[in-house]
Amino acid sequence: MDSFKKMSKIVFLVLIFQGIFGFIFYISLKNNKTNIYKPILPITINKMKSNRSALTILVWTWPFDIHLPLMKCSRFLRDSSCIFTDDRNLYSSADAVILHHREVYKSKHLLPQLPRPSEQYWIWFNMESPQNSPNLQLMDNLINLTMTYKVDSDIFTPYGFLKQRTETDPFTVPIKTKLVAWVISNWKANNYRIQYYNELKKYINIDLYGKYHTELPSGKHNKIISMYKFYMAFENSVHQDYITEKLWNNAFMSMAVPIVMGPPRSNYERFIPSNSFIHVNDFSTPKELADYLYKLDQDDNKYQQYFKWRSKYQPIVNTDFFKLYCNVCKALKNAPARRFITSISDWYK
Repeated sequence: MDSFKKMSKIVFLVLIFQGIFGFIFYISLKNNKTNIYKPILPITINKMKSNRSALTILVWTWPFDIHLPLMKCSRFLRDSSCIFTDDRNLYSSADAVILHHREVYKSKHLLPQLPRPSEQYWIWFNMESPQNSPNLQLMDNLINLTMTYKVDSDIFTPYGFLKQRTETDPFTVPIKTKLVAWVISNWKANNYRIQYYNELKKYINIDLYGKYHTELPSGKHNKIISMYKFYMAFENSVHQDYITEKLWNNAFMSMAVPIVMGPPRSNYERFIPSNSFIHVNDFSTPKELADYLYKLDQDDNKYQQYFKWRSKYQPIVNTDFFKLYCNVCKALKNAPARRFITSISDWYK
């Protein structure tokens, strides 16, 4: 009887230990399953970068050999989440590399040669027109983000823009003593804008400035043009969104009414008011344009209509490479998931 009681106690204790062990194993297995089957959120490159202290942006080449004080970007942006550098030794750890087309288009050997980090963005920066951007196919299947004047760029970089004034500010048209001016250095006789000028000058006087004409004194560019009622903002080639400093700086910042030649009027009107410029396409012949300019010259009220927009908007020139490069920081943090652009040449043209 005593031995039976002892045996019963042993069995009972064994069962208790088995129960405790089984419970512990069940809990462990349950937790393990939770870890195994717990949904894992997709981690994008941007998500990973947001957890890092700072993004490193490598300027591979200086645009037109213009060196910029990039260390001041954090002060300009009031943001220290990006580090800008031109030190190529940091290539392997850089989050992005900016490639300015003009300095690298001649050969792939001018591009980074080390193995490319799997999460690194290559940013293609170009402000020239397709016509003046040779060897575009070199960039095919290499670029992740575009940075150009085209509206559909990943980092839209226009030559200028209008800033809305906080209050309506009455605008007074400055005194004008001359009629039409044009600053041109790239003189090619077979170019359409030269041919148009040669016809237009038969009907109206046009003062020429630039490399092969009257030189503009340094620092007095806008002051001299401001004496003219009209400025010929003729682009060197016609492409969608290609509206350059010829309009933004030479005309608008000089308080002259721009006579534009470039993309269609509708394209200009995406960026500036319809009554802020005169388009050559609105006239069937250069003579018709000249006649219209003479009419405006004789009618101050009609001429001043081209300045009404200035009471609401202020033109801003956007060609400072320092500011353009600094803005890459914000754009990179909001960049789409990394992908490769198959054909830069097809997209840009």
